[in-house]
Amino acid sequence: MTLSPIRVLIADDHPIIRNGLAMIVNLKPEMTIAAEATNGLEAVELFRQHQPDVTLMDLRMPHMTGVEATSAIRQEFPDARVIILTTYDGNENVYRGLQAGAKGYILKDAPLDEIVRAIHIVHMGANYIPPVIGAKLVERLEQPQLSNREHDVLLLIAEGKNNQQVATVLRIQEGTVKFHINKIFSKLGVSDRAQATLVAIKRGIVNP
Repeated sequence: MTLSPIRVLIADDHPIIRNGLAMIVNLKPEMTIAAEATNGLEAVELFRQHQPDVTLMDLRMPHMTGVEATSAIRQEFPDARVIILTTYDGNENVYRGLQAGAKGYILKDAPLDEIVRAIHIVHMGANYIPPVIGAKLVERLEQPQLSNREHDVLLLIAEGKNNQQVATVLRIQEGTVKFHINKIFSKLGVSDRAQATLVAIKRGIVNP
């Protein structure tokens, strides 16, 4: 009895990376390309059309991020098996990707055999989390959780907005903004906006 090949959907907005991943998959007789997406929205639509066995999902794409696309796919197809593939290993990115329902997480500079191994492992129903990514996840789980509002405030701080501007954008009182900033500083272990921005970038909370 001949087993059907593992059907893989590749979602990445960079043609060179997308083509490279497709080449890796096509070199393996036990795998085949189901479809290729150039952004998050297209990834969701192509998944819906082809329902692949495994999806390689870039974290940062236009129109819809990899995390958003993964979440959308998993809501419609609970058994979907998605591997987050990215150049970024900030612990916030790891946490969000897995929280969205991803079954695996590998870096784009991973060896080719690791990418192939990850596809096989996730296809069999197991999770694939390399030790370096697992360490990031543990680190993230040990950190104080920012609330959704604190996260919004931090993003605006990182953009260089002052308290009044943050208040205007979020439609809240300036005093409330100050309260949130104090909580953010405490949770991040910093004392000013510049430090908060640097820590947020390092952890992957804010994209530079």
